[in-house]
Amino acid sequence: MKKFLIVIGIVVIFLMVIAFSKNLIIKSVVTKAAFSITGAPVHMNGFQLNIFSSTINISGFKMYNPRGFPEGTLVSCPKIKVIYDRASLFKQKRHLLLVEIELKEIGLTKNKEGKLNVDELRLVKESKSSAPIPMQIDLLTLSIGKIVYKDYTVGTEPSVRVYDVNKRKSYKGIPTVQQLALLVLAEPMKEAAIKNAQIYGATLLTGVAVLPAALVATYIGKDYVRQIIDVTFEHLYKISLDVVKRMGSITKEDEPGGVIKANIHGASVALILRKAQENKTEITISARKYMFPKLDIAGGVLYQILDKLR
Repeated sequence: MKKFLIVIGIVVIFLMVIAFSKNLIIKSVVTKAAFSITGAPVHMNGFQLNIFSSTINISGFKMYNPRGFPEGTLVSCPKIKVIYDRASLFKQKRHLLLVEIELKEIGLTKNKEGKLNVDELRLVKESKSSAPIPMQIDLLTLSIGKIVYKDYTVGTEPSVRVYDVNKRKSYKGIPTVQQLALLVLAEPMKEAAIKNAQIYGATLLTGVAVLPAALVATYIGKDYVRQIIDVTFEHLYKISLDVVKRMGSITKEDEPGGVIKANIHGASVALILRKAQENKTEITISARKYMFPKLDIAGGVLYQILDKLR
C-alpha cells in the first residue's frame, strides 16, 4: 500500500510539472507572437491553458512603449479570460467563443517629434502590407478603465490628461488577430474623443466592421458563462428555448422558474434566466460532461442565443 501511494504521488508530481512546463512554453510563444505583431515589448505575469474546461486565463498583461518613446506602459490588462473551441487548437484558424478583456489603463504618449505611440506600432504602420492572421472570435467583451495621455511636445515636462472612460462594450465577429489588437487600442480612444490618430484608419483596413452586441456585462466562471442582456425575460426565454431545441434535446422546461435543461453534444446543459432590471435579463449557462466543465459548449449556446438577438 505504501509503495502504491508513493507511485501515485510521483505520477501526480510528474503531471503537475508537465502542466507547468506546458504553460511556460505557451506563455513564451504568445509573448513572442505579440511582440512580432505589435513591435512593442510585452510581458504577462501568468498564463494558464486548461484543456478540460477549454479556458485560457492571462494575468498581468502589459505592453510597453515602442522605440522612440519614454519608458512606460502602453496597455495594462490585469485579467484576460478566453473560452476556446478545442477542435480548432490544431488548425491554422483558431476559434474563440468568448474573450473577456479587463483593460485597466492605456498610456498614450506623444513624443517631442509629435508622434503618438499607438501610431508607431508595427500593426498600425504595416496595416496595408502585412498579411492578416485569421482568428474567429465570436464574442468580445471589453471593460475600459482610463486613458492617461502624456504630451511631450509642450516642454521638458509633459502635460498630462486623464480620461476616465469606465465603460463596458461587447462586439461580435472579429476576424483577425490584428483586428482584435487594433480594436482594444482604438475603442478607448474613440470613447475619450481623441482625434487625428492613424490607428483609426488601420482599424478599418484589417477586416470587416465589428458590430456592437446589446450586452451589459459578461462573467466567465469555472463551469458557466453569465450575461446580462438588454431584452425582456419573456423574449429571451423564447429565443433561448428555440436555440436549445435546435442544438440538442430538452430535458426540462420551466418558464415561470426561468429554467431550461438539455443534452447538447453529450453534455448536460442548464440555462437559468432571472429578471435583472427593467427590460434586462440575466442568463447563466452551465455545461458538464462526465463531471468535467464544458465551457466551450456553454459558450457556444450563449453565442447562438446572442446571434439570434442580433
